[in-house]
Amino acid sequence: MLDVAVQREGDWPQLDWDAISARAAAAAIEQTPYGELAAAEATIEIAVRLTSDAEVRQLNAQYRQKDKPTNVLSFPMIEPDLIEVLTQNSDDGEVILGDIVLAHGVCVTEAAEKGISVEHHATHLIVHGVLHLLGYDHQGDSEAEAMESMERAALETLGIPDPYLVRED
Repeated sequence: MLDVAVQREGDWPQLDWDAISARAAAAAIEQTPYGELAAAEATIEIAVRLTSDAEVRQLNAQYRQKDKPTNVLSFPMIEPDLIEVLTQNSDDGEVILGDIVLAHGVCVTEAAEKGISVEHHATHLIVHGVLHLLGYDHQGDSEAEAMESMERAALETLGIPDPYLVRED
């Protein structure tokens, strides 16, 4: 079972972030070989924090040595190759997959630049963050293409247009 806990701080819009985050996390997981996690007997926990640019900047500086805010940070709690073992052998029936943190100002600015809603952009960033929790990355071209393909597929299941299409205005 998937359990997504959301904490909203500051200026984030009043939306049903619990439902948005749960749907985004499930859609992301379903695009990976870990798709069965959504229906696992163990509770798979993900925390999503919607916060300020200042907090994300501090975390980015502390953990990535980059003194600037970024749109999303992911903090995996377990190695991807241990996910299946842990879900089958959890002592308390819970597995903490990790935390995802989104920066409000960066998200709002990027959404405006793309001409999309904050809700759709944040959903995309949560999908992106969940894929990072599962061990996916975008350091090389092939990794980036694979991750973007999973993001596109997940967002399509949520009725959200491809975020990587170049708009011609």
